[in-house]
Amino acid sequence: MLFTSYEFLAFLILTVAIYYVIPGKWQWLFLLLASYVFYALADPRYLIFILVTSLTVYLCGRAMDDRKARFKAYFSSVKDTLDKEEKKRLKEREKRAAKRIMLSGLLLNLGILAVLKYTNFTITNLNAILRATGTGELSLVNLIVPMGISFYTFQSLGYLLDVYWDKIPAERNFLRFALFVSFFPQLVQGPISRFSDLSESLYEAHPFAVRTIAPGAQRVLWGYFKKLVIADRMLVAVKSIISSPEEFRGAYVFLGMLFYALELYADFTGGIDITIGTAQMLGITVTENFRRPYFSKGIKEYWKRWHITMGTWFTDYIFYPMSVSKGMQKLNKFARKHFGDQIGKRLPVYLCSFAVWFATGIWHGASWNFIVWGLGNFVVIMISQELEPLYGKFHARFAVEGKTPWKVFQVCRTVLLMSLLRMFDCYRNVPLTFRMMGSMVADFSLGDLFDRGLTVLGLGASDYIILLLGTLLLILVSLLGRSGRVRARIAEKPLPVRFCLWFGLFLVTLLFGRYGIGFVSSQFIYNQF
Repeated sequence: MLFTSYEFLAFLILTVAIYYVIPGKWQWLFLLLASYVFYALADPRYLIFILVTSLTVYLCGRAMDDRKARFKAYFSSVKDTLDKEEKKRLKEREKRAAKRIMLSGLLLNLGILAVLKYTNFTITNLNAILRATGTGELSLVNLIVPMGISFYTFQSLGYLLDVYWDKIPAERNFLRFALFVSFFPQLVQGPISRFSDLSESLYEAHPFAVRTIAPGAQRVLWGYFKKLVIADRMLVAVKSIISSPEEFRGAYVFLGMLFYALELYADFTGGIDITIGTAQMLGITVTENFRRPYFSKGIKEYWKRWHITMGTWFTDYIFYPMSVSKGMQKLNKFARKHFGDQIGKRLPVYLCSFAVWFATGIWHGASWNFIVWGLGNFVVIMISQELEPLYGKFHARFAVEGKTPWKVFQVCRTVLLMSLLRMFDCYRNVPLTFRMMGSMVADFSLGDLFDRGLTVLGLGASDYIILLLGTLLLILVSLLGRSGRVRARIAEKPLPVRFCLWFGLFLVTLLFGRYGIGFVSSQFIYNQF
């Protein structure tokens, strides 16, 4: 069920209505039912996989918690009779037992994700080797990939690791945990919530209040505007460029690169706005996932602002555990001894960063273009870190740091660099992407744009005017958002002003959104993950 479908709007209205009619103590149970209905409407078979993940992670969490409680009681009763070495052995044995439980849940669910999402990718690569050796081919397998499996799997495993690290106690009620995994607004494209954050409001009773529903509905409307008016309109031009790489080269590739950056931003943030707004209408707080990423002045800053929950997940559950592991500490000592301190202190960091970006790439999709895209980010960030001494010398020589023209340059540089890397996502073919990058240099000519124009991309002059005005509105809202939430500032205005602003946005979305009879709104880009 797409967020932009009439079915979802009917589902949302019905869900909100029933949610506030039933007693508060039953609201979270109703949300669980609504979430499973939502998922079943996409495909009933999906329920099997989300139930398996929910049940296995819940049982592993409970098993670890129960063992810890039993061990704590036992250890308290015998610690006075044990010497230091015996106490240490007991604790280590208990830690190994908890680790085995954690790893069983981790490997089982990562295995499900890997089999469903990456089997055909593996077979395709094996077939390339088999063809080269002339030994035949393997047949692809017909597997379903449940909607949002990467999101709910990572969210569940984050919970499992937090229980293992004693950051949170295990949830004792399976139905409550099942709601955490399946909460329907997040199933389409995240964000990846932490149990400690989402549970604060997920299970509470929420009385009906206009001050709760109105801000959520406003954010949902803003998300629809971004998706239907900007993203789906820009999609037409982007598809025209990437589907005819021999026809649209040079300047058109550069234009398509920028168009895709805008489309992706409007699409993804629009979907997140609908997610957060829907949760807010139900009185539930979901973690923010974007913070004006296209205003970033560097790549590291960009990734702290873009898809925030994904970045923090990979940092907290891959980078940090890997960097403090015994194997990495041994490598650090070995590298320092044999290659010197400079290489020794960098090598573990680079290996951990490589693992994070490889995982980030393959998490986005089972294809080489996503892997190359992820590793491209790794290379750019590592080069940037190595060049920091030169940056320091530059700023000591030229007093540009903090000045507006320099900030504008940094922002434009970051947007262009990230848009360039996103071409691997756009063209979905590594050799073709490199050829298109080359064409922006070898075949670039503004004359092509003036001679052929932009209407050859499937959009008319009115479409480009709408896109220009919509983009300016996005920029204006982002600028205003730097000094406080725009919706909160609008809420302080007189009622006639508020009504005109929100009703005006509704009319613009209704009149200029790309939908209607015979039109099927495109899937949100992150649905595939």
